[in-house]
Amino acid sequence: MQGLAGSRSAAAEVYGGQYELAVEKAEEIFFSVATQVGRYVITMMSSGVVLAVGFQLSGGDSQTDALIWYSWLGGVIIGTMLGANSVLEEHCKAGPRNVVITGSTRGLGKALAREFLLSGDHVVIASRSPESVLQTINELEENIQEGLSVAKKKQRETLLQAKVVGTSCDVCKPEDVKKLVNFAVGELGSIDIWINNAGTNKGFRPLVNFSDEDITQIVSTNLVGSLLCTREAMDVMQYQEKGGHVFNMDGAGSGGSSTPLTAVYGSTKCGLRQFQASLMKESRRSKVGVHTASPGMVLTDLLLSGSSLQNKQMFNIICELPETVARTLVPRMRVVKGSGKAVNYLTPPRILLALVTAWVRRGRWFDEEGRAVYAAEADRIRNWAESRTRFSFTDAMEMYTENTWVSVFSLSVVCAFIMLSSSGGPFPGT
Repeated sequence: MQGLAGSRSAAAEVYGGQYELAVEKAEEIFFSVATQVGRYVITMMSSGVVLAVGFQLSGGDSQTDALIWYSWLGGVIIGTMLGANSVLEEHCKAGPRNVVITGSTRGLGKALAREFLLSGDHVVIASRSPESVLQTINELEENIQEGLSVAKKKQRETLLQAKVVGTSCDVCKPEDVKKLVNFAVGELGSIDIWINNAGTNKGFRPLVNFSDEDITQIVSTNLVGSLLCTREAMDVMQYQEKGGHVFNMDGAGSGGSSTPLTAVYGSTKCGLRQFQASLMKESRRSKVGVHTASPGMVLTDLLLSGSSLQNKQMFNIICELPETVARTLVPRMRVVKGSGKAVNYLTPPRILLALVTAWVRRGRWFDEEGRAVYAAEADRIRNWAESRTRFSFTDAMEMYTENTWVSVFSLSVVCAFIMLSSSGGPFPGT
């Protein structure tokens, strides 16, 4: 009886932890949506000021009033299209990047590598297993050949520039990280982008149920590994003519929120956020940019390890496949400038869309019994180059509108130009 009572108590603790995690996630989503709504309100208010001033300058009659509002609508459309087009041009003109991705023989890391190759970049694959590295290189090379067989002329030229190499590396070992850096420089000549994607978790359970080995491996891979890799990458990039950019992968707990049942994993991600803040001040005058990339919730082994049926039902609503996430993150990483940028997949509009369409998303990845119903990776990527464009216009629009004030400025300029042109000058009667 005591054993049964203990089991029930443990089960209650686990479900209680899952409930707290769900509440924390809901609060995070609410805050993100509220932030986006706030930015939208600021944008509209700023646009309203422009309209009001234009209305006064044009004389204030009713006919001009209607024209102004039509001009405002035109400004929103034209300004966004022009901005999105400039993003597309910048992305397309960006030459081949030399990219190193740790933990890139499966999941999101492999998907990121594939997307960089699609853009004609040179990619270094790295993981602890030499066999996995060799297998992944062969697979990605086959993907490139498949892409070349169906690509149009422009895309074919891009794919011909792609190059993938790799080596084994345990990011927990300083000597391995140094070898990885030397290998990348030897193969590619320089390193433009370094992505610390290697990470691990050991399931969902209370801290007291984690072994010494579990804790050591999680902290070593997620935190120590990122510290070592960032140090070595920055040491090379600071002497390069164009510098370089380092990305650390964000995750649950990075903002300081609690992560019950994954306390060790959450603490490492919170430590990385502090690490990021410190490096931004250290490298203020450096040519090296230090950024974070937040993929949100991705259907990988890391996420699914130890997940319950309740977890999987939530994954149906908010999770995405690695290829989908990589398709959005990579273009932003390729054109990043400065330092301290946050490249996120799960943006407030996407969160809002997921919540609004939650009823449609039920059973999207897992059925009622928690069995996976999505296609295997090999099936998903069989026609990866043929089934999508290099970079979608909707992605460009989202990248453009991430900067609210740029949107306001372009909208305001278009509105002001149309209003002043229609009124014949900056003052009534001129």
